[in-house]
Amino acid sequence: MPVTPETPKWPVIQGIGVDGFLITFNDSLTEAANRAALAFRAALDGAGLCGVEETSTSLASVYLRFDLRAVDHETLRAALAALLQQADWYAAPLPTGRKLWRVPAVFGTALAPQLKEAASLAGLSPDQAIAEFCAHPLRVQAIGFAPGQPYLGQLPPQWDIPRQTGLTPRVPEGALAVAIRQMVLFSVSTPTGWRHVGQTALRLFQPDQPDPFILRPGDEVQLVPVTRAEFENIRQSDALGGATSQAVA
Repeated sequence: MPVTPETPKWPVIQGIGVDGFLITFNDSLTEAANRAALAFRAALDGAGLCGVEETSTSLASVYLRFDLRAVDHETLRAALAALLQQADWYAAPLPTGRKLWRVPAVFGTALAPQLKEAASLAGLSPDQAIAEFCAHPLRVQAIGFAPGQPYLGQLPPQWDIPRQTGLTPRVPEGALAVAIRQMVLFSVSTPTGWRHVGQTALRLFQPDQPDPFILRPGDEVQLVPVTRAEFENIRQSDALGGATSQAVA
């Protein structure tokens, strides 16, 4: 659909490679754009459009891969445009089948040494920072960067803090790190430019299981603060890191 001064800029449909489309709902992360991406992907999966073989979401867009033997670009683009017209995706309900996860986390201590630094950048004390991290469930906005790794958010505006100028050489699996109004819960041990503020014992990526990813886009994560001693007990005694879940939709 061409963009004119009289039409909204978003969403935009773009061809990606020879067999893909990207439907973008904004050029930056907002709650509404993330909601739109999640809701539209669910509708796309349910629409059964001819030739669509795979879909996925990022923070504010939906990607699909299709079979060129089953449908051509023009036909599929028209079908996507028609589906976009069926709802206000920015205000659409979130998909069904989502879960609320309660995840114990220890904040600060030697396990998560950058809490004080991150809190200071947000203009808060460490205790205030922990309270804000745990005040409300955080949406799994997207899975990416590493297998099963969620981007969680959005945090309040004061957490629009930058990444570090350098890299932390390695944070462990289960680390919670913060930047740009989001938290990442690391599924593997990795270098990062985000500040390490909390630690969980949750194994998000379990390749030996039939379903290797614990979280899905649209799920919610409620962080539950625990002491270092409680965390160590959980880590030693609970294969799921003390996490529990329930259906929310």
